[in-house]
Amino acid sequence: MEKSIELEEPITARRCSESLSSVEDAIYVIGGKWKLKIIISLQENGSIRFNELQRIVVGISARVLSNELKDLELNGFVKRIVHSEQTPVVVEYISTNYSKTLKTVIMALSEWGRIHKNNIREDVFENK
Repeated sequence: MEKSIELEEPITARRCSESLSSVEDAIYVIGGKWKLKIIISLQENGSIRFNELQRIVVGISARVLSNELKDLELNGFVKRIVHSEQTPVVVEYISTNYSKTLKTVIMALSEWGRIHKNNIREDVFENK
């Protein structure tokens, strides 16, 4: 079931190093337990308030969610909208157009995860 990847040009040490650096940068920005879950939740639900987002992202604490939202905002994936004209003040979070550039990455990870889970199940059942 393994597929080989065809590359346009041979891999050089420089190209390999650049690729590893790019992957490391991407993982630094969207890696971890919660970031992709938050991004996906915001993309699926549109404008959402903090407590509602915390209910959707099951298991995340308020402190961690707050920190993750700050990181995501700094990296351009989330926009924080404050409605100060209302009492009490309402704060909502929305995904940015930039976060939508992750759609192909998320879909590829989802597909890979599904295939990986199936491979693990097959291996487990074949070994018994």
